[in-house]
Amino acid sequence: MTAMGLTTAVDTPAVPAFDRTRALWGVVVTFLIHGLVVSTWVSRVASVKSLLHLDDGVFGLALLGGAIGSVTAIPICGMLVARYGSRTMARGTSLCFCVVLVLPALAVNAATLFAALLAFGAMAGANDVAMNAQAVATEKRLGMRAMSRFHAMFSLGGIAGAAAGALVAGWHVAPLRHLGFAAILLLGVAAAGSWLTPEVPVDKKPVASGRMFRRLPPALIALSAIGFCIFLSEGAIADWTGVYLKQVIHTTDGFAPIGYAVFSASMAGFRMAGDRITNRLGGALTVRLGGSLAAAGIALAVFVSSPWAVLAGIAAAGAGFSSIIPLVFAAGGRFKSMAEGIGVATVSGIGYLGFLIGPPAIGMISQISSLRAGLFLLVVLSAVAVLLVSVVERRNPELW
Repeated sequence: MTAMGLTTAVDTPAVPAFDRTRALWGVVVTFLIHGLVVSTWVSRVASVKSLLHLDDGVFGLALLGGAIGSVTAIPICGMLVARYGSRTMARGTSLCFCVVLVLPALAVNAATLFAALLAFGAMAGANDVAMNAQAVATEKRLGMRAMSRFHAMFSLGGIAGAAAGALVAGWHVAPLRHLGFAAILLLGVAAAGSWLTPEVPVDKKPVASGRMFRRLPPALIALSAIGFCIFLSEGAIADWTGVYLKQVIHTTDGFAPIGYAVFSASMAGFRMAGDRITNRLGGALTVRLGGSLAAAGIALAVFVSSPWAVLAGIAAAGAGFSSIIPLVFAAGGRFKSMAEGIGVATVSGIGYLGFLIGPPAIGMISQISSLRAGLFLLVVLSAVAVLLVSVVERRNPELW
């Protein structure tokens, strides 16, 4: 039996056939919508920056709002998922995430942009935890790897949103009109598809909100640190690639958003094959090779001046990063001592600190030196992620 190519010939009786298919489609739609919302905003980042006349440093601080919102919402959503289930939270946060898409386009200065991105980031983080908890629980019931292909749906949404954004930006459509129309359209799709998400049974574990984050297993800390490095890098590519192509490489408004579209396309393609690659190589080696490839690709992008060479480097980074976050989320949800939502929230919460630190860090480095120097930070972080794999491998090798 197949559903979006996510099942195999191996029969897993833990989930009835109909519920199994619905569970797969429910996760697919949720990840797709998330990718569309994120990439639609990303496609107009450079336009909003130009419209508000913000320099790199101030703009980096404004982007900090999104990271603060995410980091604040993630642990709260983790507890709510553990208490009320991932389906309810995945549905609700998906709908709200579509609504807040329009807010950045309503900003009139750096302060209002910060506030808009605070709300946007909060819903992004909450939806991220809920949909990944649903995905981890679904993967467990399937008895097979599927997280990479679930995350491929996010990347496909990134391709579609960024490509549409490049077209709309090339037509010089105002960001408010673009994001407002997109918010209404995506809200309708999310509402129509929300019924597909069934409740996936989860292992009930006690939720002690005051203690659950105090004593984290070393392997979970290492996983979260890997997530931090990769989240920061992916977020920086999303936030700064368009600016880099326009401001440093001197491309047009219509060309600049193509960078993120290429990144998403590469990531989506390799994520579709990621589960098979991981089954063949193992999780640890997959992360090591992926981090190394990403470091090489970003290094290429920051050391060349041709826009096509930059796109090649970005594509290599997308391929390298493709399977790392799915593997980190899946491993975070496999700790026997905690519920899926708590494990995913821990990995997400520490990982999303990368979004908190990344935008202003790159903006400040750019202000002091250059945007090329700021983006070179991602090469270093990719290498650190590769080194951290050994910690997880020694402590809890079964997580991979």
